[in-house]
Amino acid sequence: MTSRQPKQAVILVGGLGTRLGSLTATTPKPLLEVAGRPFLDYLLEEIARHGCQEVLLLAQYASDEVLNYVRESNVSGRFGLYVDVSIEPTKAGTGGALWFAKDKLHDLFWLLNGDSWLQVNLLALAAVPRNDAWLAVAALRRVNDGARFGNVTFDGHHIAEFGVQAADQTSALINGGVYLMRRELLGQITSNCSLEEDVLPEVARSGRFLGIESSGYFIDIGIPETIALAQTELPKAFRRPALFLDRDGVINVDHGYVGSIDRFEWMPGAIDAIRLANDAGYFVFVVTNQAGVARGLYAESDVEALHDYIQMTLAEHGAHIDSFRYCPFHPDGMIAAYAKASAWRKPEPGMLLDILEAWPVDKTHSLLIGDKESDMEAARRAGVCAKLYTGDVPLVELIEHSLGRSLVHG
Repeated sequence: MTSRQPKQAVILVGGLGTRLGSLTATTPKPLLEVAGRPFLDYLLEEIARHGCQEVLLLAQYASDEVLNYVRESNVSGRFGLYVDVSIEPTKAGTGGALWFAKDKLHDLFWLLNGDSWLQVNLLALAAVPRNDAWLAVAALRRVNDGARFGNVTFDGHHIAEFGVQAADQTSALINGGVYLMRRELLGQITSNCSLEEDVLPEVARSGRFLGIESSGYFIDIGIPETIALAQTELPKAFRRPALFLDRDGVINVDHGYVGSIDRFEWMPGAIDAIRLANDAGYFVFVVTNQAGVARGLYAESDVEALHDYIQMTLAEHGAHIDSFRYCPFHPDGMIAAYAKASAWRKPEPGMLLDILEAWPVDKTHSLLIGDKESDMEAARRAGVCAKLYTGDVPLVELIEHSLGRSLVHG
């Protein structure tokens, strides 16, 4: 299976930030601190959890600070990303920055503004139906202060007009600063131009610009009022509920010790359920006992290969799992190294507790779905609400009813 998902994210970090005055006198906007962390940290964290592997930072103003950030903060180690920097020799606009980096661009890549964040399922952009002529997909957001931004005319699939300035402070649909782009777009770009003013409006008029609308949290740190607001709002937005899923009997049909791709069969509605949670901004985790390892039926490498297959299949449908946890141990195991009790084996709560420590989960509004009482007990011990799944309805229906309209509509 060949994935349509990009593995590269390109981030514009070269803006001057003149509206922020002394705050950006020597520091690029994306490196300004928000609640004790550079704003760029938040973007990289989101990119990494959506399966991205490489990041290209397009820098110009205060580029030494960008290089220092990559080197001194160990970005690659913290986020599991390979990070490269492209530095324009002179200021050439957002389009010029992309043109200058043309030799480093993948055929398919995400492009993000480095001074804003829209909570959106990045993988959903690549799942938008499209023909061979498309050049870009944008994530759109409705805001109340439309005069600050270029407005968008959108028919639910195509963007007809892009970057039209509103006359007053009014509700408007705007570009959220998150795109999926084809490298072919470079044919529309010159060495000194603005993507927003010169390039994307023309792409929209040609009918080759698509969009999706998101209702997720949005902030632009380009003015003093909004960067002050971000200090409290952004950490809250990054702390979100989680959907914990058992695997065998919930995500896939339980054929008994499923340890290989050929024995894996999706449960009805499972892919749609995961996509629904992704689109609503929930974390999605898998927590699964895999005693088949201890019993010698398959190896840990088989479990991990199967989880890679699950992730790849989900990506084709615009969905993803944020992290997998599995327990290969069992006291009655046949393999000595795995023949023992474990705090990770449900009904023990170890897998859930490990996730709660590692991720900014809003436990109060989280939910575990499992098909056994051991799943329910593990959730109780971890302080997470749980639902027993019997398979009598598609999983997506159970999640819709369990988590309600806030999940369905974000």
